[in-house]
Amino acid sequence: MDGYFCVIFDPATTLTLITFTATLLAAPIASAAAAKARITVLYDAFGKTTGMQHDWGYSAFIEYAGKRILFDTGNNPDILERNVKARGIDLSKLDFVVMSHRHGDHMGGMSYLLSVNPRVKIYAPKEGFGVYGADLPSSFYRKDPSLPPEQRYYDGSPPQVMRFGSAWPGANFELVDKNTEIGAGIHLIALVSDKPGTLELRELSLSIDTPEGMAIVVGCSHPGIERIVAAAASINPRIHFIAGGFHLVASSDSDIEKIVTALRSTLKVEYIAPGHCTGEPAFAALKTAFGNRYRYAGLGTTIDLLFSPQE
Repeated sequence: MDGYFCVIFDPATTLTLITFTATLLAAPIASAAAAKARITVLYDAFGKTTGMQHDWGYSAFIEYAGKRILFDTGNNPDILERNVKARGIDLSKLDFVVMSHRHGDHMGGMSYLLSVNPRVKIYAPKEGFGVYGADLPSSFYRKDPSLPPEQRYYDGSPPQVMRFGSAWPGANFELVDKNTEIGAGIHLIALVSDKPGTLELRELSLSIDTPEGMAIVVGCSHPGIERIVAAAASINPRIHFIAGGFHLVASSDSDIEKIVTALRSTLKVEYIAPGHCTGEPAFAALKTAFGNRYRYAGLGTTIDLLFSPQE
């Protein structure tokens, strides 16, 4: 048949080839995404990894969807440096940092961070006169026009907004006082403690909306771990994973049991990786309650964020 050619079309074979090709193309993408869905504990007072130093405090390195996030900086800059280098993590390549709250065991390593990455964006809680800096309207204080200018603040003509410095004047802080989405599916949960001893302390938690549900990283959970989880659940009711300090280190057995029950039975948390100020009795109670859904999170541990729930 001069001038003509014939193509034999087999739908089944064509569909198989398309499926096979799509699988090959998708596999590297899925593998790359999974490889970056993890959290590495850089600072804590327990663990079995050699070459890293235990100390009271918390810091974690999170990789997700191509983002590299440092959560808190631990208690001591020299120890943070040692632990970061032991795990081969380059803090100069961070996308951003989240500081959970102003306590020294979470921000003490800031000087090392800034020495290697001085302009990295740092999200921190906004407080009236906070260590991370702040601003207030000058209307916050009462005024008395009957006084002579030399007895009045700013000679009686204050700026409309009064800005206050931070402990790290050159740092690139962005202060947060409400729940905020800072990236696609990446949220900061902003709450205020109403507990004795930390009354009015503002704290940020990191919540990532993954295909498996919410993955939450907490610093000390001063506002209450159950409140933090409930706030994240308002974004996505499926709570896949929680890591960090639950602030039960000095709690009674009965109080620990209430929190454990709330996390497992009420809030339906799937996986849990407690550390830092969770406390040894709470470690034991959570491990008993969650069984093989409990993830060990000692110093140096790397934990995958994406895995299918199982009992």
